[in-house]
Amino acid sequence: MAALRAALRTRLRQMYYGHDTRARVFRFSLLAFDLITIGYFVVSSVIDPARHHHALDYAIAAVLMIDYVARYIAAVRPARYVFSFTSLTDIVVIASLIAPAFLENFAFLRVVRMLRLMRSYHLLKELREASAWFRRNENILQSAVNLIVFIFVVTAIVFVVEDDRNPNINNYLDALYFTVTTLTTTGYGDITMTDSVGRLMTVLIMIFGVALFLRLVQTIFRPTKVNYPCPDCGLSRHDPDAVHCKHCGRVLNIPTEGAWE
Repeated sequence: MAALRAALRTRLRQMYYGHDTRARVFRFSLLAFDLITIGYFVVSSVIDPARHHHALDYAIAAVLMIDYVARYIAAVRPARYVFSFTSLTDIVVIASLIAPAFLENFAFLRVVRMLRLMRSYHLLKELREASAWFRRNENILQSAVNLIVFIFVVTAIVFVVEDDRNPNINNYLDALYFTVTTLTTTGYGDITMTDSVGRLMTVLIMIFGVALFLRLVQTIFRPTKVNYPCPDCGLSRHDPDAVHCKHCGRVLNIPTEGAWE
């Protein structure tokens, strides 16, 4: 029995942490499943906001549970894995999927499912190892992922808070529309907050969200740093127009197209 457990652990470690083609295909399949489940959580909030159909939720929960147990077995330090951020988010999402079997499907369950977006960072790690093009554009792509995560999490909060309060927000798409118009300061005015909680939330989005949103957009279209390791001290990120390394003062020759202002 002990030999069987050891063989299973070795096999799972190879699949989750190995570098051969089969291991990479396996991990990219899991990442594809993550993206599909995130899409399902968003779409289901639009086409079935009352969440009357839970069979698919339970199926997703079963797959996530199998993945969780497999990761636990494969972990070098299982106890440390249990308390990791990824592990805890998986537990919360699994619980949110099976909770309707025992309780009413409270609105807050919809927002915790957006925690699956946090697993997008695993995709960045895999692509960093597999693609030279990704390594060259990693900062822009990482900012894009941060922007998407930020928008969808804020949208989920708006949806949960206002779904039963605001007649103009009936599904996730309505909440996404309000969030984007607020973050971009467009403010068409066709969806407005009429209750105190909604107005307070909008103020917080305006104060903190707009600044962060604009900063993330700026880093996508105009990255503030470029990757160019200093030959002397090794500092790898510099201003695009830097002539000297800020750490050691060495003269740098950073290739540019002269488009930075």
